[in-house]
Amino acid sequence: MKKLLASFLLLFFTISLIGCQGIVPTDNFDSISQIKTDSNKSSSNDEGNTDSKEKDTNNGDANKKNTEDTISNNYNGNNSLTSPYSIKDYYPIKANTHYIYEGSGNELSSYSLWTDYIKDNKVQLRIESSGTITSKIIESNNNELKLIYEKEDTLYREDLTSKKANKEEILLKEPLVKGNQWTLPDKDVRTITNVNIEVTTPSGSYKALEVTTKGKDSERIDYYVLNIGLVKTILKSNGTEVVSSLKEIRNNETLKTEITFYYPDTQSDKLIPIKKKLSFRTNDITKLAIEKEFRTVPKDNLNKLLGPNVKINSLYLNNDGMVYVDFTKNFVSDLNVGASFELKILQSITNTLGEYYGVEKVYITLDGNPYSSGHISMKKGEAFTVDRTQVTE
Repeated sequence: MKKLLASFLLLFFTISLIGCQGIVPTDNFDSISQIKTDSNKSSSNDEGNTDSKEKDTNNGDANKKNTEDTISNNYNGNNSLTSPYSIKDYYPIKANTHYIYEGSGNELSSYSLWTDYIKDNKVQLRIESSGTITSKIIESNNNELKLIYEKEDTLYREDLTSKKANKEEILLKEPLVKGNQWTLPDKDVRTITNVNIEVTTPSGSYKALEVTTKGKDSERIDYYVLNIGLVKTILKSNGTEVVSSLKEIRNNETLKTEITFYYPDTQSDKLIPIKKKLSFRTNDITKLAIEKEFRTVPKDNLNKLLGPNVKINSLYLNNDGMVYVDFTKNFVSDLNVGASFELKILQSITNTLGEYYGVEKVYITLDGNPYSSGHISMKKGEAFTVDRTQVTE
């Protein structure tokens, strides 16, 4: 049951940013607007991004007319029935936006969601729940919305959109009409089961598109709303029920991350840890922020880790479990320090990056070549190891 709930929540998190409109088609498929049904909530529009307090105020008659029978009768399972909308219309990716969900029935049912990267037709989502962080990549292509990559325990921030796919699960499939159905890799069956159903969340009440996934011993129901996305999910399994519902959407926000940087103490042989809070916007490059902080010291007795002209060429967690960081070759000449202090700087870099990525080995290169100076020479593939014996508060 725990494994099932975890799998459900991870998939639920993946599509939380999806702005899937709940269509309420008329007989001739006129364009329909879908709105929050709580008329006491105020509404406004912020550059096309609709948050939990910003809803379409068009109360057209089509929102009141339920034409589910028409959709069900016309849809014959071969996608011959078309919708006035495509997945692109139902997928308003929102940069610099936090989605906050609250839940019940499981400790992982409450979570926050952030868009780390948007690249072409892919979006990388960062989901945080109960201290754990999972990264997921979804892709919109060929009339389908798919989960194509998933990585757990990603406390660090890294662009994973070019990674080889390790998943292939269709989240939504056109036409977005009642009766459309597809089978998932685990043989569960996912179906659009309603196009005009009322759903209540902490952020308000809505008319929603309903998508139901049925497995051998479980059923999950997802509710999507125009210009907002996934607003509620209910999982039922073996007599238990887990619910996650949209609480609020925070627009124009930054992702705040605390990173511990280590700097050599010029008055001793110790390394001093300094906690810094960095802010990232969607698509910001992590290595540039770290490069800046390597040069920024808060105290006079601490030494910088990079000279003024040194750049980080690349920074990433490799498949072998080591962090790879490549500096420009002027790293050594810009340091201009003795052997012992050079080693302290390298240890500070190793401790900083190793802790940030959660690994013990850091492979440092200069313009792609193994680290080498007049004092220290490393072999190809030889890494520095995180060492806290010289660290003092």
